[in-house]
Amino acid sequence: MVKCTVRVPATTANLGPGFDSVGCAFTLYNTLTFEIKDKGVSFSGCEEKYANEQNLAYIGFRDVYTYLNIEVPGCHITFDSICVPLSRGLGSSAALIVAGATAANAFLKNKLTKQEILTVCNNIEGHPDNLSPAIYGGLTASFTNGDTPYSVSYSIHPSLKFVALVPDFELLTKTARSVLPSEIPFGDAVFNSSRLAVLLKALENGDKKLINLSLDDRLHQPYRRDLIKGYDEAESFAKELDCIAFCLSGAGPTCLCLTDNDNFAHKIKEKLHSGGYSWQVLSLPVDTDGAKII
Repeated sequence: MVKCTVRVPATTANLGPGFDSVGCAFTLYNTLTFEIKDKGVSFSGCEEKYANEQNLAYIGFRDVYTYLNIEVPGCHITFDSICVPLSRGLGSSAALIVAGATAANAFLKNKLTKQEILTVCNNIEGHPDNLSPAIYGGLTASFTNGDTPYSVSYSIHPSLKFVALVPDFELLTKTARSVLPSEIPFGDAVFNSSRLAVLLKALENGDKKLINLSLDDRLHQPYRRDLIKGYDEAESFAKELDCIAFCLSGAGPTCLCLTDNDNFAHKIKEKLHSGGYSWQVLSLPVDTDGAKII
């Protein structure tokens, strides 16, 4: 094989109390084609400022070979379809890294397991919350022990629907992390850990009351919401429409709504636009496949 096309889903991370540990994959995809060549790296369909060896898709590709102590071949990468918006809290970096690693593994006849791909990618990204669902699909919880990430999968009740409210501005993860405190009160740690334990089962059961109560957070959202112009209004609109729960997607600025109402996306889009917000509203079913060669 000298050419392959990879599809990787968008992901959300944190889901309220699951800071840097919980993630979920959605049916919104980046599709990239990788082709082996003699030497060097080149790109098609990629912004010029990203068309270099610091491109995350190339780094993911390169690091699989490095991990296996195999000489890195030349590579041409075509950005066929990039639907995951950049710097919006929907896992755009993870999607590119995983795409490169998945392609390299395919060229190497799948020498690496998904666990090993997660390890390679985590060495690049630094935390597995978005990487794990991008690789495995579905809802995952992860942690890192030393240099090794571990991940488990959970199910989500089929009645639950995710709707993403995507602002028309970026928020860099570095900026969103800069406002977080270096220490937190003991009570806030207990608040989050207890709610996360309940949230994962509540999502599996589709228990709306418990989801609403447990998808709360004191570690990151209270500090990040002020970075997002329109957050308070979006949350208010969502509550008016009986949203089950409302949270940031990853570091933001995208806001994520959980609902069981088929008309929710249409209604909140109307409210946002009437309020003067030109945000994109995306209904996002859960992806259960993760990264795959197509």
